Order: sequence, then C-alpha cells, then structure tokens
Amino acid sequence: MKKILLLTAISGLMLTGCYSTQISMSMGNMRLITSSANPQDVMDFATKACRGDFYEGASFLSKASNEYRFKCVKAEENEILIPIPGTTIAPVAKAQAK
Repeated sequence: MKKILLLTAISGLMLTGCYSTQISMSMGNMRLITSSANPQDVMDFATKACRGDFYEGASFLSKASNEYRFKCVKAEENEILIPIPGTTIAPVAKAQAK
C-alpha cells in the first residue's frame, strides 16, 4: 500500500514539474489563468474550461507575464472566439443527424 501511495505522489509531481496551469480567478464569464505552459496549451486549457462551464469556448483578452485573461463566450451572444496570437482553437466535434 505504501508503494502505491509513493508511486502516485511521485508521478503527480513529475507531471506538474513540466509546467503548471491553473485558473486563478473565475468571475462570471471571465477567467484568469496562470500558466508556464506554451500558448497553445493555455488556449486549449481555457477552451476546455469554458466548454466545461457550458460556453462555446474561450476568447483571448490579454496576457501579462504568465497570466492570461479570457472571456468565455456563448453561441447566442454573436461574439467571435479570438485565440492567443499564433495559436488556434480546435473545432468542436458535433453529432451528425441521420
């Protein structure tokens, strides 16, 4: 049992040692994400976080040091999704009707 706990702790530390990404603040549809990852990984994380909160995706607002500001966008608001410059937003796979 101790070996399993030790392996779990070590593997978790190894994964977080590469880079860290976390939501620092979430207020309404605004997200402040602190990350040392590359911009595409941050964009993917923000998009996934917003889609998990029932939005269409994340729209990039600004970057300061390692803090990224995003706005979560709903489809009915007629707003466009803006990626971090140099990155892309992956399209959502939609179920096809028969």
